[in-house]
Amino acid sequence: MTIKPNPPNLPTPETSPESDLQQDDFDGGTGEKNLTSEALAAQQALAAISSLQSSQNTTALQQAHSSFKPVSTIQFTVKPRALLITLIAIAITFIGFVLDNWIIGILGTFITLVLSLAMLLPWLQFVVKEWFSPQDRTLFVAFVGLIVAIIGFIKFSGLGYRLFLWGRTIQWDAAGTLAEWFGALGQILIAIIAVYVAWRQYVISKDLTIQQNLLTVQQNIITQQQTIDSYFQGVSDLVLDEEGLLEDWPQERAIAEGRTAAIFSSVDRTGKAKILRFLSRSKLLTPLKRDRRLGRAIFNGNGGYEEDRLEGVRVIDLGVMLAAADLSGTDLRWTDLSEANLVRGNLSGCDLVKANLARTILYDANLSGADLNGARLFYGIVETASPRSRTQPPDYDTGEHTGAVVENADFTNVQRMSESVRYYCCAWGGEQTRGTIPDGCEGIPNLLGR
Repeated sequence: MTIKPNPPNLPTPETSPESDLQQDDFDGGTGEKNLTSEALAAQQALAAISSLQSSQNTTALQQAHSSFKPVSTIQFTVKPRALLITLIAIAITFIGFVLDNWIIGILGTFITLVLSLAMLLPWLQFVVKEWFSPQDRTLFVAFVGLIVAIIGFIKFSGLGYRLFLWGRTIQWDAAGTLAEWFGALGQILIAIIAVYVAWRQYVISKDLTIQQNLLTVQQNIITQQQTIDSYFQGVSDLVLDEEGLLEDWPQERAIAEGRTAAIFSSVDRTGKAKILRFLSRSKLLTPLKRDRRLGRAIFNGNGGYEEDRLEGVRVIDLGVMLAAADLSGTDLRWTDLSEANLVRGNLSGCDLVKANLARTILYDANLSGADLNGARLFYGIVETASPRSRTQPPDYDTGEHTGAVVENADFTNVQRMSESVRYYCCAWGGEQTRGTIPDGCEGIPNLLGR
């Protein structure tokens, strides 16, 4: 690729004396018509680049032209001749003051006024254009026109004369009393305005308080999420070895349970649900089959850990951590809450799809409006399933003592409850629970007996 050298002498435009003489003494405009020194230098640089003949440089030139935008600045040039005339007119005005000659004074004043207005006119036009939108200028002219029209109507319609005659017939002594009444009315209006201003201040203060509360809530949510993330990382580091295998020992399990119990008391119901989903999907709430000697969890041969509902050991045993807890309206899908103590717990509106609630204590719990699609409340078959017992071990084949304790639980308006779950709740829920189950419990015996 060859580049032709730049010509030694670039042609420079010459200014015609005639055009300079014909130009007005007062030149006002914006940067769109008068280029600044920076804009002139940029154009000269672009002219130099245009001498290069390669296609790449041509493309660069086009991009430079498209990206170049002259700086919009207000410029106003006054010829020295006009400035000199203005100074002479000011001097003539002062001479008229000194000599107390009204002819010289009027002449100097008139010339000074005309020249000053001529110099200020471009600036005034710029100010009006920048500070007032076309709509504002239109409204201003409309209001002025309205005032002039009202004055002209009063003047030329004879209404002003009639008002003058009517005013002469008024007894102004009595009008003084009327003025006092108007003064009192003005004070009342001032009081009303003061009350309105105070009310507006109260509204603004209340809005600011609401916004501050929203900011505080958002900050609390961020802080809670950071606390939960720290808990996730801490539990993961505690129960996993360097190879990522589950190597929890009794002390690690105790510390993990302690951290879980502590964080449950410092987060809201959404935070509790996040923690439960994390622990459940991580198999930390599921009883796992263990090596009798080493205590390690045993693989099931399918890429996971073997479950042992009868004699397995859970990494974290919830116990009574969730007793009387508020979990309403949260997402608890596919969570393992088996054998947890949820006495007086609030599970209203929860999504409990595929949740495991076997041997869970739901005594006096609120499950109104919850979604129980595929939820497990017992093992085995419903005819032989029964609630958990304090003395008898569970039989996961027949379902004896594997069911949840649902006495006095509220199942009002629960969604997608299966027939087997409905039968179990009617049979073992007692009279209070039976009255809340959708579709009723007609034909289902009350095996609880109370």
